[in-house]
Amino acid sequence: MEGGAYGAGKAGGAFDPYTLVRQPHTILRVVSWLFSIVVFGSIVNEGYLNSVSEEEEFCIYNRNPNACSYGVTVGVLAFLTCLLYLALDVYFPQISSVKDRKKAVLSDIGVSAFWAFLWFVGFCFLANQWQVSKPKDNPLNEGTDAARAAIAFSFFSIFTWDYMDPSQDSSMPYAPYVEPNTGPDPAGMGGTYQQPANAFDTEPQGYQSQGY
Repeated sequence: MEGGAYGAGKAGGAFDPYTLVRQPHTILRVVSWLFSIVVFGSIVNEGYLNSVSEEEEFCIYNRNPNACSYGVTVGVLAFLTCLLYLALDVYFPQISSVKDRKKAVLSDIGVSAFWAFLWFVGFCFLANQWQVSKPKDNPLNEGTDAARAAIAFSFFSIFTWDYMDPSQDSSMPYAPYVEPNTGPDPAGMGGTYQQPANAFDTEPQGYQSQGY
């Protein structure tokens, strides 16, 4: 790994889109972005139903407006968060400060864990409300595919955000820098080999008489 801690030695390099799109965390971020669109798009478009006897629309998930609101809110915020951190990925090589790089990496890890938790809560909430929904509220089964899609992609999003941990991606430009071990290690002990002090001391010890 070239450079210093968190890839500080690579700061100031030219932006390489090919390298960026090949990084696993970038791929996961784009996938999470698409999943968030599916979730909030499904709920916004087909998550609300009309009834002949009622003037106002109601949520397809057990008539619970909180379920639809939660799915839409988490989906939209996840969509914006993905865009924000994609922009950070593009700008990251230009950051020269090790402290700023460390803050960016730690925030990425924390945000990923936080959103994995939110998606887990969303999946459990939507799945539970869908399970207890009454068939009489939707006799024509309108929007059922969209409702199931929102639940399924909420579940998938748990894993895409959970595995979006930059510290696990060795191809990233800001992976922690490890100081290499210098010097040979013939003994295989993992440390720097040191020659014994008397290895080249060929002079015999003590007084030696010379013959003439």
